Order: sequence, then structure tokens, then C-alpha cells
Amino acid sequence: MSYSMMMAVQMDRQEDFALLWNFSMTFMHHKDGPYRGYFAWTTALDGTRNADGPAPDGEEYYALALFFASHRWGDREAPYNYSEQARAILHECVHKGENGEEGRAMWDPENYLIRFVPEADSTDASYHLPHFYELFALWANEEDRPFWKKAAKASREYLKKACHKDTGLAAEYAYYDGTPYEKEQDVFGGRHDWYYSDSYRVIANIGLDYEWFAADEWNVENNNKVQKFFCETHKDEEFKIYEIDGTVIEQPALHPVAMIATNAQASLAANGPYAKECVERFWNTPLRKGERRYYDNCLYLFALLALSGNYRIY
Repeated sequence: MSYSMMMAVQMDRQEDFALLWNFSMTFMHHKDGPYRGYFAWTTALDGTRNADGPAPDGEEYYALALFFASHRWGDREAPYNYSEQARAILHECVHKGENGEEGRAMWDPENYLIRFVPEADSTDASYHLPHFYELFALWANEEDRPFWKKAAKASREYLKKACHKDTGLAAEYAYYDGTPYEKEQDVFGGRHDWYYSDSYRVIANIGLDYEWFAADEWNVENNNKVQKFFCETHKDEEFKIYEIDGTVIEQPALHPVAMIATNAQASLAANGPYAKECVERFWNTPLRKGERRYYDNCLYLFALLALSGNYRIY
């Protein structure tokens, strides 16, 4: 839902944005308990929660989409007082659990890194959005602005650890030092130590961070490596699952359209010989139909917005 809200605000769809926000507040927003102020990460179309727990990347997308909505369309009466709602979300993300309150913050207060879930002492590289935190450092509650500035720096440094030095690929889940989860210790079910699903978003985020702030030339180097991996080392092959060192796992990728889209969005930072090729391949790829189209097409639309210059700061 938070992804859809960001798309709506970027595409100037004010009524759709308000409807999505109303749905989120009605069915997903926790009013009490340890998750108070957070959002259930998944629901059915009728609003029935598939799970109660939050996913912290949702809260960061909610917050920035709300700030953008406020700047584009203004604030109205609650719950459409968008900027106040954004600041309230970010306050919970940083301060939950303080002064004996139940629950846990979404960012680790010591290393400024986002958690995979509030209960975890680990992270997900695709959650790291330093370009968002730069803006939170301008618009969040004044007392929290230094925190978000430190979070932007910490996430940029974290991504250097999480992305493999040769391939540029990142694992889905990892420890705070960037080491991928060992498969035998993965408490979240299945394997998440390889380049798969969540991981595809990392290079797209790195590209957008460079487009908005150009804060670190490492973004360019890393995305050049990823594009070389797919366009040179594995040219003309079907997309598979990969270890982050590039070892091929002989299973087909579940989201090949998402991989094409994020390889293209990586070109916002990349300047190597494959930047244009990745964009052209994306341009000639249609939206996915049928099962699993949701994730592929979300990343497709984000890439289209970003590459056309319409994923903007408002």
C-alpha cells in the first residue's frame, strides 16, 4: 500500500492518494499495543489483515509519500493532515519503546540502521533509503532531524558492506555488518542469503539516491558492476537465482521483469558501457500479466517514473 501511495503522489493522483491513505488508516494502522502507530504490512482486498506485524520499509514510504502529498496538495483535517501524520510515523519509528512504552523502534538507536522487523537485530539492504532520510532530516520533528542525517550516512556506509565487492549484488537479509544471513540460521523461513526478490530493489534505490543527491561516487561503481554482471558475464541467459558472489543457482528467477526494471533504474547512477543497453531492454519489456505480476509491475512503474524524471522530490 505504501508503494501505491508513493506512485499516486508522483503521478499527481490526489483522489487516489486520499483513498489509499484512508484504507491504510482504516484497516492497517495499529491504534494500540506494541505496534501502535505502525501499519500491518499486508491485507486482503477487503481490509482483512493477513498479518499484524509491520515491515519498516512500509513506514518510510508512507512518511515520504505523506510529506510529498502535503507539499503538493496541502494539509486538511485529520486524517488528511499529511505532514503531521508523516511526522507522527517517524516519531514512532525512532522513539517507540522509550520510557517504558511497549514495542520497539524500527531503527537501531546505536547504529542508525533500519531493522528488518522491529523485533530483529538484523536488516534488509533494500530497506536502506538514504535519499529519503536526507529529506526526513529536513521535515521530521526538529529534535529528530540529527538522527535522520546520521541514518542517511549510516545507510550509505552499510550498503558498501552489503553489496559484493566484485558483482555489486546484495543478499536479501543480512546482519548489521553486511554479512548475509547464513541459510542454516535463517529464522524467517527459506533462504535469504542470495540475490533474490527483495535484493533487486537495492540497485534501484542506489540509482535514485544518486539521482537526487549524488552523495557518493561509490553508487556509480557499484551499479556499473551489477550491469556488467548481467549484460556481460551472463548475457543472453535466462535470469536465475544467484549467490552474491555470482554463483548461479539453477532455479529460475520468480520476478524477471523486476530484474529488468531495476537493472535499468540502476542507470541513474551507472555510467558504464551497459547503462543504455539496460534502459533499452526495459523500454522494450511489457508489463507482466498473470500470477506474480504485482511485485514485477510495482518495480516496473517505479523504474518508469525514475527514468522519465518523474520520481521527484516535492
